[in-house]
Amino acid sequence: MAIRVLLVDDQPLLRTGFRMILEAEQDIAVVGEAGDGLQAIDQVRALQPDVVLMDIRMPRMDGVEATRRITGPGRDGPAKVLVLTTFDLDEYVVEALRAGASGFLLKDAPADELVQAIRVVAAGEAMLAPSITRRLLDKYADHLPSGEEPVPDALNTLTDREVEVLKLVARGLSNAEIAADLFVSETTVKTHVGHVLTKLGLRDRVQAAVYAYESGLVRPGAQ
Repeated sequence: MAIRVLLVDDQPLLRTGFRMILEAEQDIAVVGEAGDGLQAIDQVRALQPDVVLMDIRMPRMDGVEATRRITGPGRDGPAKVLVLTTFDLDEYVVEALRAGASGFLLKDAPADELVQAIRVVAAGEAMLAPSITRRLLDKYADHLPSGEEPVPDALNTLTDREVEVLKLVARGLSNAEIAADLFVSETTVKTHVGHVLTKLGLRDRVQAAVYAYESGLVRPGAQ
């Protein structure tokens, strides 16, 4: 079945360009468009897309708040949000990731990257290199807790090895790099990552990295 995509951007010309690129792919179908966050929420309810390609800065309601409402508790469908941004280090991107976005893509990314991003996010993965996640979190560390807050109870449900894996995910390591660091197989790492996501109620490794920072498990700038 084709991946159902909703385009959300306040510039009609950009939406047209994205539509042309995506509709050239046999496995992707653009099911609708919206010009702001409020329209996006309505369209998600009506059209049940798999992926929402979401601009951040829009009138009436921005992409961060729309993302929060689409992916937050009580959401109506399984839609995943892929945020579009003009700058790769944008404080709004941090907020969008914390709000539930599965990743972000630059607006000037090549067409093949856009298509690949849609497929990756639709498959339930995060479209954001862990190293970029870390750069974002380090750059905007002042938005995060001071580290003096008590450790969330959920962290106590993790085994020592799962905590190790979570820290390495937050440092930006891939599964293969974590496997090499811990002297285990990549399959074992994937299993640990899956357990971490399940126990902490997180959707993907991007949110796991954000959680590690927000909980104080990893501090900005730490090696």
